[in-house]
Amino acid sequence: MTAAESSPNLLLAAREVDYHLGGRKILDRVNLQVHSGEIVTLVGPNGAGKTTLLKVLLGIHPSHPPQVWRKPGIRLGYVPQNISVDSVLPLTVSRFLKLGRESMGAIMETLELTGVVHLHDAPVHGLSGGEFKRMVLARAMLGRPDVLVLDEPVQGVDYAGEIELYRLIGTLRDRFGWGVLLVSHDLHIVMGATDRVVCLNHHVCCTGKPDHVSNHPEFKELFGDHVVKSLALYHHRHRCDDHGEHVTLKRESPI
Repeated sequence: MTAAESSPNLLLAAREVDYHLGGRKILDRVNLQVHSGEIVTLVGPNGAGKTTLLKVLLGIHPSHPPQVWRKPGIRLGYVPQNISVDSVLPLTVSRFLKLGRESMGAIMETLELTGVVHLHDAPVHGLSGGEFKRMVLARAMLGRPDVLVLDEPVQGVDYAGEIELYRLIGTLRDRFGWGVLLVSHDLHIVMGATDRVVCLNHHVCCTGKPDHVSNHPEFKELFGDHVVKSLALYHHRHRCDDHGEHVTLKRESPI
């Protein structure tokens, strides 16, 4: 264990992770850390290895030799990118959550935390995109995880729903002190709703605070100057109140 890994706040770490698939190198000496109470966001182009990295960290894809450190006794809550439920199954929200044999009291408490307790008897296949995502998030939260690992948690949700979901994730982090590791393609929202950004393109191109990463040469090369300029405009909008006056915010985000 390194000195950094003896930190009581460190929950999860990748150490020089390499991963090959079908003769291709998907991950190249990737380093990443997640501490309690922080939101870390993976960004990068399609096929950059973001989902693969999550699965290596979770142990779904084992690395050889082992290159992942997890805090002893750590509890992980995982929301994969795609979950499909057959519409012919008469499955309600509460029955979906009971598949893990959780108590009804725990289920109702978690649904209340995610804002969908009123849907506990609703059929799963009738949920909106945002409601479905909140239900799946509730499932990941049932074990009171130390780290929430979320792969595209707002995929298929409209813009207003995206903002609400990121606000919810931030609220849960603030309340429970969980670490959060997520993948997102929506740079305009997530760059303002995270504490630290890791830009991945098989290797770590750059990492740090959102403002630092968005101005990094490799980030600009990957996403283009037009994206960087639009991000700057988005952040500027959160620096002003409704009258155009400058305001000081703890975090430049919808949260």
